[in-house]
Amino acid sequence: MPFPLGEWIDSHPGCRHNLAESGMHGTIPPPTPSASEIRAADEGELRRRLAEDLSVDARRTFLTTGASQANALVVAFIASLHSGEATRACRFCPPEYPPLFDTARVSGFRLTNAPGPAEIAVVSQPRNPEGDLWDRARLLDWASGARFLLVDETFREFAGTRSVLGTERPGLWTTGSFTKFFAGDDLRVGFLVAPPESASEFARFHGLVTNRLAPFSVAGALRALRERETTRRRVRDILRTNVKAARAAFPDRRPPQAPVMFDRVESGEEGDALARRALDASVLVCSGSFFGDPSGVRLCLTRRSFPADLSAYLAVRSSAPRDRDSSRRARTISGRVARRPPGGIGRAKAAPS
Repeated sequence: MPFPLGEWIDSHPGCRHNLAESGMHGTIPPPTPSASEIRAADEGELRRRLAEDLSVDARRTFLTTGASQANALVVAFIASLHSGEATRACRFCPPEYPPLFDTARVSGFRLTNAPGPAEIAVVSQPRNPEGDLWDRARLLDWASGARFLLVDETFREFAGTRSVLGTERPGLWTTGSFTKFFAGDDLRVGFLVAPPESASEFARFHGLVTNRLAPFSVAGALRALRERETTRRRVRDILRTNVKAARAAFPDRRPPQAPVMFDRVESGEEGDALARRALDASVLVCSGSFFGDPSGVRLCLTRRSFPADLSAYLAVRSSAPRDRDSSRRARTISGRVARRPPGGIGRAKAAPS
């Protein structure tokens, strides 16, 4: 099955104003290991370093080719446990990063954004595409009733916060990646942390469905961890300027704690239509329909050109659609039926940062 969000971004590389890329690749230098580091690359060392950073047992830490693979492995493993049909539901909170809930859907879970019993709850923290960070009380309350909780922490380094692994919530899984904060798109390294009670069984599953990572990728990830503070200073300088521009443009909204934000369009124009109009002006944004909420678009703050790119987007946003039927014609960007999410969880107000 193709990844519609990725296809949308990759198929429009020539746009003058790119507000679609959520990682730092192309903005800061990527981690580039030396030949000697590649020769000495050791997956065990990388697992131990990640476990030390996260304050967990290394036996709970597993390497993958990215966060999306890590999320898919967790969902597939949980699907293999054959729990009761009554709880075979996956809770998510739209708008949400599509591989989290789409992988659950194709694995046989019934998607819901309602409270109640569920086999698994999936959520990104900080949120993609909204850019907000839930406090732990809100996260645990939202996941109440779910046997397992999968938290994608791909954007955590941007927020500078501790992992949710510090909570003693049974059935808690976390995932992460080197592709966004570290600009390590070429590394193809992600990781996951299993709950203590599931680590041994998952280790057998992981061994069956994964291969060893390339030495270049392992060495690059280790270099990224060693250079974390240098990377943090570079990223912070860029985001400081870009968040300031976002606050000036949207003074009534909470500043994002990740390099993304979700712009709900109060005029009622749906995200697909707005994204198409922006594309006509060589401005690339991602419709909310990719994320399960067609009421707006995702904007990314990862480029040095963001202030100018945002101005170009706002000019499109403030202009009137060409005709009344433009929204209807543009409803299929994401390849899914455009529906506004039901009330309740999907409309919860932002939690304090």
